[in-house]
Amino acid sequence: MAATVTAQPVTAPPVTTEAEADGEIPDGRTLTPSDTGSPAVGNLDGPLREALQQAAVDARAKGIEMTVTSGWRSKAYQQRLLDRGVVTYGSLEQARKFVNTPEKSAHVSGKAVDVGPTSADYWLIQNGARYGLCQVYANEIWHFELLTTPGGTCPAPLPDAAG
Repeated sequence: MAATVTAQPVTAPPVTTEAEADGEIPDGRTLTPSDTGSPAVGNLDGPLREALQQAAVDARAKGIEMTVTSGWRSKAYQQRLLDRGVVTYGSLEQARKFVNTPEKSAHVSGKAVDVGPTSADYWLIQNGARYGLCQVYANEIWHFELLTTPGGTCPAPLPDAAG
């Protein structure tokens, strides 16, 4: 007698904190592009999430594991990151090179994702255009958005988040 096995989507454990509901990924927690139970991944724009998932499958075939270090963020979480950036960098002007305002952040609309580890960043920089995924900022090798059609040409990265 043959058994039938049905593949089930991989989902992250249920959200347990308000911070996680805002899209924050707790320290020590690793998410993959398939962990749609986490708002950070599940609230990504559908085409971005699908492109990222396919890229992760292809990267894995080359021995590279891709994780999501940040994805969708609520406006409140984005503002907290900006506030921390001001403290870290000493001014809003300096912080804006690394953290956008909630009104301008593509993370808030689910149209940006940060990936890791570094090997996955470099793999995606080299191969991302095959999926439409492009590095957006020269100073953030981990930040990708869907900026071209699959197989198209990515625009040159901006110097930083301030433009």
